[in-house]
Amino acid sequence: MNVTVLTGGTSAERDVAIASAVQVVGALRSRGHRVAVVDTAAGFVPERDEARALNATVGATPPSIEHLVGLERGVLLSSLATLPVVRNADVLFLALHGGRGEDGTVQAVLDVLEVPYTGSGALGSALAMDKDLSKRLFTLAGVPTAAWLMAPVSRATISDRLGWPVVVKPSKQGSTVGLSIVKHPDDLAPAIELASRYDDEVMVEAFVPGRELTVGILHDRALAVGEIIPRHEIFDYECKYTPGMAVEIFPADLPPDATDQCQALALASHRALKLGGYSRVDFRLTPAGEFSCLEVNTLPGMTATSLLPQSAAAAGVPFGELCERICQAALARCKVR
Repeated sequence: MNVTVLTGGTSAERDVAIASAVQVVGALRSRGHRVAVVDTAAGFVPERDEARALNATVGATPPSIEHLVGLERGVLLSSLATLPVVRNADVLFLALHGGRGEDGTVQAVLDVLEVPYTGSGALGSALAMDKDLSKRLFTLAGVPTAAWLMAPVSRATISDRLGWPVVVKPSKQGSTVGLSIVKHPDDLAPAIELASRYDDEVMVEAFVPGRELTVGILHDRALAVGEIIPRHEIFDYECKYTPGMAVEIFPADLPPDATDQCQALALASHRALKLGGYSRVDFRLTPAGEFSCLEVNTLPGMTATSLLPQSAAAAGVPFGELCERICQAALARCKVR
C-alpha cells in the first residue's frame, strides 16, 4: 500500500503524535509498504528529512501554549488537497492526537477529498472529543460514568450534587492536559482557569476512586483489558509519557466475569459514539466493584509501548500487524461508503 502518515499538528499533544508517527512509519515500512509523512502544521516531510522533523521528545509537560499558537499560524489543513502524497495515497494513517486532528475537523476535510483514512469519521470523532456529549451518550447506552456539571458552576452546587473531591478538566482535550483534582472548594477557581486555557468549555466531574483500566477496540472487537498503576494520584501527562512513572499490566488481574463486563462496556461505549476502526476506552473500577467509563480515545497513542498496542499484543496482535489492520479497516470503511 501507499500510506501517508499525517502527524504533528498544533494541539497540546503534538509531541505525542510525532512519537506515534515514528513507530507507525517504521512498522509499516518493515511490512513492505511505501510510507510518506505529512506534518499538518508544516507540510510534506521528505524521507531524507524525517530524522530531523520527527525528533520531538515527549517531556513531562505538554508544549507551551505560546509555541502551539505560533505553529497555528502556518497550519495547512486547507491545503492538504494540494499535496500529491495525500491525494494519491491508498490510505492516510492519522497519527494525530487532540485538537483538530481528533475532534472531527481533519476527518471532515478528508471526507471531502474522498481519501480513506484511519480511525473514526467526523461525527464519531467530534462526539468522543466532547466529553459532555460523550457522557450523555454513555448514559443513554447504559454505560456507567461519573456524575458531572459544566462550568460555570457554584461551589454550593458542586457540594450538593457531586461532593468533593472533583476532577476539573477541559471538555475537549486529551492526555489529561489542563486537568486538576480539586479537594477543597477554595481551589476550584484556579483549576477552572487552568482548564479554560485549553478549551472554552470546562467540565467538573465527581472523582471516582479505584483501579485504572483500559480496553482496546479493533474491528468492533474488544481486545485485552489492561491496568495502569501510576505513581501519581491519577494517570496524568507525566505518568503517561515518562518512563518509570507508571506500571502497565496486560492483561489485568481481574476475575473472568469482571473482564467480560469491562470488555462489553468498552464495546458499548465505542458503539454509542458511532466509532469505527479502532479506539481505546478508559475506566475506573471502584473498590465496590463498579465500573465507571472515563472517556474514549478515537486516535490513541501508537508508540510500541502505548496502551492500545499493549492491549492488542496481549490479544495476539503484534504492533506491525496492528498498524496494517488499522489501515485495512480504513479501506473497508471506504468501500462501504
